[in-house]
Amino acid sequence: MTGYADDLVLAHRLADAADAISTARFRALDLRVESKPDLTPVSDADTAVEREIRALLAEHRPADGLLGEEYGDTPPAGPGERRWVIDPIDGTKNFVRGVPIWGTLIGLLERDRPVLGLVSAPALGRRWWAAAGAGAWAGPDRDSGEPIRVSAVRKLADASFCYSSLTGWEAAGRLDAMLDLMRDCWRSRAYGDFYGYVLLAEGALDVMVEPELSLWDVAALVPIVLEAGGAITDLAGAPAPAGGPGTEHSVVASNGDLHPDILARLGRPAER
Repeated sequence: MTGYADDLVLAHRLADAADAISTARFRALDLRVESKPDLTPVSDADTAVEREIRALLAEHRPADGLLGEEYGDTPPAGPGERRWVIDPIDGTKNFVRGVPIWGTLIGLLERDRPVLGLVSAPALGRRWWAAAGAGAWAGPDRDSGEPIRVSAVRKLADASFCYSSLTGWEAAGRLDAMLDLMRDCWRSRAYGDFYGYVLLAEGALDVMVEPELSLWDVAALVPIVLEAGGAITDLAGAPAPAGGPGTEHSVVASNGDLHPDILARLGRPAER
């Protein structure tokens, strides 16, 4: 086990606490949902989960920083510039509509580099986790995890291609390139949010792309994809995520073999 063994144990403990809150509120008749300034929804489960994780990290990692989607950034106070990055419920729109594809994302950065990630999807009964040098794993809990690996697909014609939606690609001037790419792949599906990335890490699909994400959307996913043998960059090919808190990120994740072709096709905006 790597030097992040204790952090992984803690990440699972954070996920246990998050799951207890979120599962109790999933499909609850009295679930409270509000709109944030950007008009995205936030439920009482989102805020309760993040408050609980913040309390546990304050107890067990008081010198570490913390960036959460709902309550902002607390810079690190200790050496190593360690910062936990939390999305209390990724897939809130699914959560509030009763769709079971949602999860808590827990990442750990050192000097802005993702070194640990855990995704817990309690409505699916599954978790995915990884730490630098320790491989990627999936299972119902920490004690039942099995190693996971990306696919060996090498041709777009054989590839399963995943995305979140098309509107963001249209806004970025890359919709035509997206549609052409989807036509050339064996299959395309919009699983969205964290789910496409963990399916990629398991080898169930081969490419996952999104035009714009916040750090809390992707920090936990980077170690899982990389430790499963995949590649994850922005559209320019720079390691994802590029930049610290407050930066928006484009993300291209793949099994590695398909990465150069995907970047060549999506990495340039449409001509005007």
